[in-house]
Amino acid sequence: MIEQYLEDLENRIDPTVEEALLLEWKRFLTGGLNAGFFLPGRQSPSPPRVEWPNVSVNEALADFDYMALQQLVECSATLEDGTGAVMNVRANYGTGILSSVFGAEVFIMDEETNTLPITRPIGGGIDAIRRLLDRGIPDLRTGYGERCLSMGRHFVELFADYPNVSKYIQIYHPDLQGPIDICELLWGFDLFLGLIDTPDLVHSLLELITETYILFMREWEQIVPPRDGYSFHLGMMYRGRIMIRDDSAMNLSPEMFDEFIQPYDQQLLSEFDGGAIHFCGKGDHYIDRLHAMTGVYAVNMTQPEYNDMECVFRNTVDKGIALIGLPRDAAEAAVSEGRDLHGLVHCL
Repeated sequence: MIEQYLEDLENRIDPTVEEALLLEWKRFLTGGLNAGFFLPGRQSPSPPRVEWPNVSVNEALADFDYMALQQLVECSATLEDGTGAVMNVRANYGTGILSSVFGAEVFIMDEETNTLPITRPIGGGIDAIRRLLDRGIPDLRTGYGERCLSMGRHFVELFADYPNVSKYIQIYHPDLQGPIDICELLWGFDLFLGLIDTPDLVHSLLELITETYILFMREWEQIVPPRDGYSFHLGMMYRGRIMIRDDSAMNLSPEMFDEFIQPYDQQLLSEFDGGAIHFCGKGDHYIDRLHAMTGVYAVNMTQPEYNDMECVFRNTVDKGIALIGLPRDAAEAAVSEGRDLHGLVHCL
């Protein structure tokens, strides 16, 4: 069933076009634009030659070939529209992959919501957290762990007979979130009391999560080795090997970022040759902490309307850190006001 779609992509991918696009991205990421913002595109669109199916999230969760199709549909759309997104796919099992490895219960949404699953907090309060710590590093193949790793192997096997697909459709690492996000998923909203009442226990859990995170990423990279010092995420490209998602950080003060987020993010960045930090919502209150970390090469934020963008620009592009995935209207507004973006803003 899936071969006809892989064949369609193989025949539509033009290596000359893809090499030119990757070269554009590398020029942007190494500071080669100097001014304005980066809005890449392919030289010409390439429409599909077969009718591609719609695959729901729940269908993809249940079957490896459906998961591959769900991801490859986006690659087909990228070629058809001629956008400047890098074609990429992932084992798309939601934000609770790592929390499920620790034993958190997976909650799959109803079919009609077509939404990725999440995990429930482990329950049982502080005693449950202590028991989790007593067990130590979990088996990486529990929860969604084995399914996620197996899906990586499945992508590699599927692509092997298609030279253009295997070279120009990037397999990127699963959504493992960031240590503080996994801590919140496991602990639940009581984490915010724990930060004050039992900070040592929070640190112990963060240490365990970070150690497990590193082991999982190493396992992933045995299946999908990193490529040439660059990584990919949702059609974007960045330097380094890891994308850390710090969505929970918007709820914490800059001082709490210093204590409960920075040390563990830095450990991951150091282990994987740097990478990018993502956040949803408001992050301008702690963004000055990011450029002080070693190996933060890019920041990906999704909601500029909730942020003081001058503060964001001052602590990213002014410091040589690329801002990727910014909505175009935010970049255009900055340029119209005479703001120098140093050629380090990528726009959707």
